Amino acid sequence: MDAPSEDLSDSTHPQNDDVRVYFVPYRWWKEAQDSNLADGNAKRGVLYSATPGSSYVGPMKIINNIFNSDLVFNLRREEDSGHSNENGEVGVSGRDYALVPGDLWLQALKWHTDSRVATKDGRTFSVMEDDMADVYPLLLRLSILRETNSLGVKITKKDNAVEFFRRACKIFSVESELLHIWDFSGQTTLFFINDKNKLPKDCQRQSDQEILLELQVYGLSDSLRCREGKKDEMAAQHSNLAGSSCGASLMMNGSLACMNSNSVHTNSPVFYGSSGEAGSLGLTGLQNLGNTCFMNSSLQCLAHTPKLVDYFLGDYSREINHENALGMDGEIALAFGDLIRKLWAPGATPVAPRMFKSKLARFAPQFSGFNQHDSQELLAFLLDGLHEDLNRVKCKPYIEAKDGEGRPDEEVADEYWRNHLARNDSIIVDVSQGQYRSTLVCPVCKKVSITFDPFMYLSLPLPSTTMRTMTLTVVSADGITQPSPCTITVPKNGKCEDLIQALSSSCYLKDDETLLVAEIYNNRIIRYLEDPTDSLSLIRDGDRLVAYRLPKVTNEDRLVVFMHQRIDEQYIHGKLSSSWKAFGIPLVARICNSVNGSDVYNLYLKLINPFQITSEGISNNSDSSEKTVIEEVKELKDAISPVLSAGVNGINEIWVDPDSDAELQFYLTDDKGATRASKLVMDEPVTRLPRRLNLLVFWPEKKIEQYDTHLISSLPEIFKSGFIARRPQESVSLYRCLEAFLKEEPLGPDDMWYCPGCKTHRQASKKLDLWRLPEILVIHLKRFSYSRFMKNKLETYVDFPVDNLDLSTYITHKNGMVSNRYMLYAVSNHYGSMGGGHYTAFVHHGGDQWYDFDDSHVSPIPEDKIKTSAAYVLFYRRVVDV
Repeated sequence: MDAPSEDLSDSTHPQNDDVRVYFVPYRWWKEAQDSNLADGNAKRGVLYSATPGSSYVGPMKIINNIFNSDLVFNLRREEDSGHSNENGEVGVSGRDYALVPGDLWLQALKWHTDSRVATKDGRTFSVMEDDMADVYPLLLRLSILRETNSLGVKITKKDNAVEFFRRACKIFSVESELLHIWDFSGQTTLFFINDKNKLPKDCQRQSDQEILLELQVYGLSDSLRCREGKKDEMAAQHSNLAGSSCGASLMMNGSLACMNSNSVHTNSPVFYGSSGEAGSLGLTGLQNLGNTCFMNSSLQCLAHTPKLVDYFLGDYSREINHENALGMDGEIALAFGDLIRKLWAPGATPVAPRMFKSKLARFAPQFSGFNQHDSQELLAFLLDGLHEDLNRVKCKPYIEAKDGEGRPDEEVADEYWRNHLARNDSIIVDVSQGQYRSTLVCPVCKKVSITFDPFMYLSLPLPSTTMRTMTLTVVSADGITQPSPCTITVPKNGKCEDLIQALSSSCYLKDDETLLVAEIYNNRIIRYLEDPTDSLSLIRDGDRLVAYRLPKVTNEDRLVVFMHQRIDEQYIHGKLSSSWKAFGIPLVARICNSVNGSDVYNLYLKLINPFQITSEGISNNSDSSEKTVIEEVKELKDAISPVLSAGVNGINEIWVDPDSDAELQFYLTDDKGATRASKLVMDEPVTRLPRRLNLLVFWPEKKIEQYDTHLISSLPEIFKSGFIARRPQESVSLYRCLEAFLKEEPLGPDDMWYCPGCKTHRQASKKLDLWRLPEILVIHLKRFSYSRFMKNKLETYVDFPVDNLDLSTYITHKNGMVSNRYMLYAVSNHYGSMGGGHYTAFVHHGGDQWYDFDDSHVSPIPEDKIKTSAAYVLFYRRVVDV
């Protein structure tokens, strides 16, 4: 690297012999180093891995966490760190940092500044105030742990300003994520030399156990994002910081641990920006290009997947497979990698993912245009596309799957997994693919088939939504009870027998009674739900069902169905026209095999008795009712009503006979009520009774006035959607969703299995078991349901673990070497209804800090706000057991 220009003033800028140690993002340092490898002066670093640590154990640790809250962790030296860095795979995700000396920091800063501005105006390099505004001091207390080849690190509130300590807690959080620090300064190596005289001169041993080390933290504040319009505030901060330094000429106090707690600047600087937090690498939004929030949500979740980000910020292009016919010639991988680099650039502003959107539309036309789509569907395509683009297998071998043949499951599973890796080997497989065991059992010959299949994500049903709320109208044939709605809960994928059982319990059905359920449409019965094995999925929310409460059937009983019609008068071309029009719910009753017209008439009067209007001159006592029946039967004997043939839509034009204008008239008809056959005569028997006797009943106006026909005309839907009648908020745990996913269930009629024993397709039972879990576990909550007639979104609240998803009890293959505990690090959310709504993402960014990525806007969000009923796709990473 060239030496910096000589326009650096002593009073405002660091010198080339700067002996301070700078703490910077490893990727920022690595980019500058990689661009100058030709110099041959690349410095070799020592790798440290951070692990949780405490100087207190047992109950004292809890007390220390409550009252002291110092940040304590260990840095374990990795002996093979030199080899780990050769492939560039380590340390580029923002959870990896570097310690560099002042002169090398200045050279790296020069390279970044030149690449950023030199092409614009040709300015010579100088350390600007804006660069120094992004530097702040942090004091560490170190202790040597020789038995573990580690350094104990303690950061206290006493030694540091409150704002700087808060940022340190976010940067050095090791409870949830792995953290690596590369030391290129050589300072930590000297700490292990067993000679006090060989300690660096700028390092001060406070006691036999602790060494003070001051770091200059750079690139981990948010000032890079928000410098415009804030230089006056920054200048004031610089002045204050310069006055607080101890013997240093810079605005930030600089010597390596030559300070005490009194020399630390105590006024925390104010940082501006939408994120407003330390450690802002990766806190970059994505612009909405027009209904692309679904894409932005999935991309932000992937952009914060640790090993995936490390991979794409490294040299991944060498693994692009240009020969894979299933791939996209590496174009999706290159577009995604370019987007990741932009999102993780220090000081980046919201990115417009136009190139990625263009590539996406080219290879997945379903995502072209600017319509709203499903974030999980995009995620599935992207993971598969990245896998094929980056598949390390150039020529996939043909491998025939072998039957288990009584071999142990462990042996068969490993064989399946080896066969899978022989054809599929990529970073996606390494990170996010697992394996489950699928068991099929033939219901006839009991043949068992076991296979082991890979999975990229788990699509879990919401078990609370396997229940369905239905409202039916119960109509009794006792002649007393009025129709009443009855709301029940049944299995969503249940059968009609479940419906009958729930109804029987809800309306307290007697032992000598039974229920007949029918669907009503246009004032007639269009189907009977008599088969107990019929699926309830055939019943839509908009259907209207009636449950007829009837006496139990005997061998000679027949069913009679009464459909009602009334006179409807309307003017057509200025002329008054009368016609018969259907109204109300058909009434159903049982009748014996030998009846005459009077029996049918009396039965009908009994059925409509609950609808009779009680008023003066109309008595409800039995004597009056009996007299009325007798009189009406007598009058009906001679009633004549000339009729025309059936009209359109079951509406029959008529001439009304004045003598019969006040009487009910009965006609035989078909099950649709569209035809009119012979008229029922009161004293003549009804011969050749069919299994169901369908009758049309014509109501004169005088009869209409005596009965409340509204009671038999209003019929509720199975479920009324909308804001007034919303389903109540349901709640279910993620573990219950997983149990529903792993539950044994029969295959559907359209998904039959070919049984090798029976040599035919069977509706086998299927059982899934988790066998091998990936490092990154993606869980898709099946909120959207699609059917032939409708689309629906389930608003169920899923209570999912944030810190400790323990799958130990759900995995069949126990491997003591691998942890089955997971921690949530990202959530894709969907707000609103089907076909629209809005997608966002919640992302964990170290410590206990979460951020809400809402397209281009990024803002902190409390952890207790992460769980919502909008959670759609959950991203978990494995927690390594220490």
